[in-house]
Amino acid sequence: MSHDGVGLRAVTRSVAFLTAGVLAVPALAGCSEQDEAGRPTAGQDIAPAKRGQVADGGTVHWAVDNVPETLNTFQADADAVTSRVAGAVLPALYRLDANGRPRRNPDYLESAKVVDREPRQVVLYKLNQQAVWSDGREIGAADFAAQWRALSGKDTAYWTARNAGYDRIEKIERGASDLEVRVTFKKPYADWQSLFSPLYPKSVMGTPDAFNDSARRKLKISAGPFTVDTIDRESGDVTLKRNSRWWGHPAKLSELVLRAVPREKRAAALIGGRLDLAEIEASEAYRITSAGRDGKAGGGAPLTHGPGAALTPGKALRSWAIAHGSDEEAADEEITARKKRARAVAKYAGQQSSLRGFVVRKSLEPAFTQLALNGSEGPLADERVRRAVARALDRKELAQVVLKPLGLPAEPVGSHLALAGQHAYADSSGALGGQDTQEAQALLSDAGWVAGGPVKKEKKPKKAAGAEASKKAKKAKEADEEDEADGGTYIVGRTDDKPTDRDEKDAKKTKKEKEKKEKHEKHEKQEKWDGAGGVEEKRLAQEGKQQLRPGGAPGAYAPRGTAAPGGAAAGSTAAGPLAKNGKPLSLRFVLPSGPGSESLRAVGERIARMLDRVGIRTEISKVTNESYFKDHIASGQYDLALYSWPASAFPATDARPIYSKPVPAADGSLNVEQNFTRVGTDQVDQLFDQAIAELDADESRSLVRKADARIWAAAGSIPLYQRPQLTAARPTLANAGAFGFETPAYEDMGYLKK
Repeated sequence: MSHDGVGLRAVTRSVAFLTAGVLAVPALAGCSEQDEAGRPTAGQDIAPAKRGQVADGGTVHWAVDNVPETLNTFQADADAVTSRVAGAVLPALYRLDANGRPRRNPDYLESAKVVDREPRQVVLYKLNQQAVWSDGREIGAADFAAQWRALSGKDTAYWTARNAGYDRIEKIERGASDLEVRVTFKKPYADWQSLFSPLYPKSVMGTPDAFNDSARRKLKISAGPFTVDTIDRESGDVTLKRNSRWWGHPAKLSELVLRAVPREKRAAALIGGRLDLAEIEASEAYRITSAGRDGKAGGGAPLTHGPGAALTPGKALRSWAIAHGSDEEAADEEITARKKRARAVAKYAGQQSSLRGFVVRKSLEPAFTQLALNGSEGPLADERVRRAVARALDRKELAQVVLKPLGLPAEPVGSHLALAGQHAYADSSGALGGQDTQEAQALLSDAGWVAGGPVKKEKKPKKAAGAEASKKAKKAKEADEEDEADGGTYIVGRTDDKPTDRDEKDAKKTKKEKEKKEKHEKHEKQEKWDGAGGVEEKRLAQEGKQQLRPGGAPGAYAPRGTAAPGGAAAGSTAAGPLAKNGKPLSLRFVLPSGPGSESLRAVGERIARMLDRVGIRTEISKVTNESYFKDHIASGQYDLALYSWPASAFPATDARPIYSKPVPAADGSLNVEQNFTRVGTDQVDQLFDQAIAELDADESRSLVRKADARIWAAAGSIPLYQRPQLTAARPTLANAGAFGFETPAYEDMGYLKK
């Protein structure tokens, strides 16, 4: 998992100390029996076209983050690329529609329904008569049974990452014919539609060795519109070829190449013609939209000055400089600098020209970003402090920071367990309440945190002699190096370490001298430029700045006027930071520092200013993307953090490990599963248990919504906004782009006929 999003079914275990009591629950909101799911906040953007309009043949190079370590989606190191390959080459009995709801896939299933509830739940699957594996064998009960045995958890020789749902199955039998499969459950299972997708052949699931090893690097047998042709780890290409045995609509593309390109290098890959389809960051999206809007970017013929003259601005500047006393060497240096800048502009213009061959498809990902509050220890172990943090946030404003500049709906997410459009969605945030500064301050006061209280200063340890002194010096050096590796820490709302009067006077004097010098140099340069026909060059430079300026266009993250990070916000609490028992209320806010995390940092800094207004100090620590989750989130080394979860069509199954109450493991450690906030309640666990065993869909949905309201009340995590989904695509590429919730129809992707 990373801050960019994780697979809900991945299993991640962490050990931490938890001190949290049962959370009180206010009046519940969003739990009425009426359907409140609504419609998706943003629709998909895939350039839809009928199959008759799409040409046969062609290759699409689709950017992915990496070459998958395994092709077995049920192993611990499976990732999003593993799932993408499986979606194109293996059976999926159910697919998600544009609303994020499961729909029967007719290519594999003629029907599937619960035929008995008492004494046991029985589901009868009727398979498509044409459904066969690529080796010609019919898909049948033997494949279902092999997958159940491998994933049931009974045989520990299978290195499985999850067994949710499969552990509830009692037996699997052949029905009235080879095309029927009867699945009998020993415990009722509401999310039975989540099972057997993807479905692997019995040759993969039949033995531990085959499961653990053979399906990691190749899939010899498949049953989808594509098959795995080659995996080239040196080039980073996974090549999928059209499946000649596919019985459904034949794939329009001859090949689908999943090409591993890091996100920070995708713009260059698009420019170089190595990609046809790629999820991109907002900065690249802005470049593409501006290239298409501006037409020819930069460049142009040499300017002329006077009738019949062919005098470039550079030559004019050199002549003017020499005539007015500047030596030739200085003039040549200025010309060299100008040419260097001109080459950079020309290179950028050429890149923009290449980017005009793409369009940006945009929607919202089926995933949301949340503020996580570590409730295992420290001030956030107190529910009142967690609730105060939540009440200090303006979630609408935070959503606008990320989504408004992109032209996407900036609506806060109202549920931990589903997104707008999905069956289980309802806005249950009323169980916690909206932004209210006074209420936040009242909660903090009730918890004993008061403004202006005395703060005890930590005593400095006495200097040690000999070996002990060397050890302490070494530790101090290591701590400094760690801070430097983390990207540094700065404190929002900090009031100590003020400069002395002498320091301030010296700083003001130095600043005045610097400003005077810069003003003089600017004046001299302006005179030179104006005297050499520089008016025209200034106009071109200004136009170039306008083209490069972020903000105001679709795809820009930082709109004009966005405050710089690091300082306390205007309107900060006048009472100063809060204190209790001689200690200030200070929270460590961990944020990623690497490429692609700009929006998280912008949101984090805005949150820090909001908390400062109620007297909560935040120490922002920026760490590398690689260590962000593993070394900080999973291990509990944070107070506040931002990361994302994908939404699931089956929240009773998939979301339970994220919000269930951590429990002691057999070895005495604490098993938090995926609940990295370490905040949970018995009531939430009970509601999940009831929802997963309730076969009435409406009642199960109501139980899920009640669980969500209690998760809101516990204030362990605060959903903020749905993540933007930006995809660069060839304009002629149809049925591909920003898919939103919907499972891609790989067989329909292709290029429009000319």
